[in-house]
Amino acid sequence: MHVVLHEPEIHYNAGNIGRTCAVTGCKLHLIGPLGFSLEDKYIKRAGMDYWYDLDIACYSDYGEFVIKNNGADVYMATTKGGVLYTDARFTPDVFLMFGKESAGIPEDILKRNRDKCVRIPMLAGRRSLNLANAVAIVVYEALRQNGFAGMEARSAALA
Repeated sequence: MHVVLHEPEIHYNAGNIGRTCAVTGCKLHLIGPLGFSLEDKYIKRAGMDYWYDLDIACYSDYGEFVIKNNGADVYMATTKGGVLYTDARFTPDVFLMFGKESAGIPEDILKRNRDKCVRIPMLAGRRSLNLANAVAIVVYEALRQNGFAGMEARSAALA
């Protein structure tokens, strides 16, 4: 599975998302421009020691991402999505895209991909969830749909 961040702005969110990717085996794709440096100590602190275990790809812009991932099955999380994320059917190689904290995924990209726009339900009048939380919610649903393949889903009972 793949997590795609379109122009992320906040290093703490990217670090936390990187940690989620590292523990779930998701590849992290960062589409620029980024609002922080990947060398920033804060991004590494938020990702803790997992940051070095990440499979990560960086792109200068959305166009480069599309060219390098031609034919990818990309779902876009947005408050404008017409389908609940739990109703989408995610493949094991799905790309889950999330937009920047201040504005989400650009409207023109969403309009070209209407059938792949999903939403997380929220109370009316609320703007959005924290980006790192939204990523975790959708990633774990995609993993659940695929039987948590390759993951340690069960552990020994507590003594």
